[in-house]
Amino acid sequence: MGTTDRSPVYAPASCRPLRRAAGLVLSCHPGPVVAVTVLATGLAVSARLSSARCALIGAAVLAGQLSVGWCNDAFDARRDAAVGRRGKPVADGSVGPGAVWAAAFAALLLCVPLSLACGLAAGTVHLAAVAAAWAYNVKLKATVLSWLPYAAGFGSLPAFVTLSMPGRPWPAWWAVTAGALLGIAAHLGDVLPDIPDDLRTGVRGLPHRLGVTGTRLLVPVPLVAATAVLVLGPAGPPGAWGAATLFAAVPTAVAGLALGRYWRKAAFAGTVAVAAADVALLLARGTALS
Repeated sequence: MGTTDRSPVYAPASCRPLRRAAGLVLSCHPGPVVAVTVLATGLAVSARLSSARCALIGAAVLAGQLSVGWCNDAFDARRDAAVGRRGKPVADGSVGPGAVWAAAFAALLLCVPLSLACGLAAGTVHLAAVAAAWAYNVKLKATVLSWLPYAAGFGSLPAFVTLSMPGRPWPAWWAVTAGALLGIAAHLGDVLPDIPDDLRTGVRGLPHRLGVTGTRLLVPVPLVAATAVLVLGPAGPPGAWGAATLFAAVPTAVAGLALGRYWRKAAFAGTVAVAAADVALLLARGTALS
């Protein structure tokens, strides 16, 4: 039988730098990078820190998240290529792994002085969270402790903000607990679509051990728990908004799961709605973080 010789199609030389630049940007996981940076900066603003300190916190978190995202894509390039995962610039050759590793380490080096400029205690907490995220990328994502770096990372954000304040106060327990619960939910939701492909490459984190159905059913649990902590944890009455949010969280999550039989993205939509309400509550409690 005859075969058809298909030569590879190359971009014009003038377009290659733009393609590499675009690949480098996309390989940092821009969605999570922006979301976490905005959340940290929003917490700083709601805690009424100075504009300069809010900008410093945002810059430190941005650098840390960029380093984590680039590390993730560079380290997973072979796995991503093996399963043909789309939207992975390192795996599809848009940008070389060396360039992405260089960007990851450059961002990590920048993160150190930016974090420590917020204070020794604050900087240490943030750098520990970034280190945990790197540990997830290179080891823990394939273990039953895959949830731990997410819990540590999100739980540390209130601490990073309050320890940057005058007097270096420790954050309220409910802020750390709610952040950790949101982190666990983020881990479950982030891994859920990739479970089949990850299993093919030997990744056996907590969601992979639970399976697609088990993970989908578990995702709303930490979100609803975070809502309860944010509403009932702070001193004083929860207020009409907090009570309404808590009252709506459970049926919203359950409805998403029930409708998931007919609409594949219903469960995800329900959890996103609850997560958005939780983040709004956390930002609204900003002045009471410490």
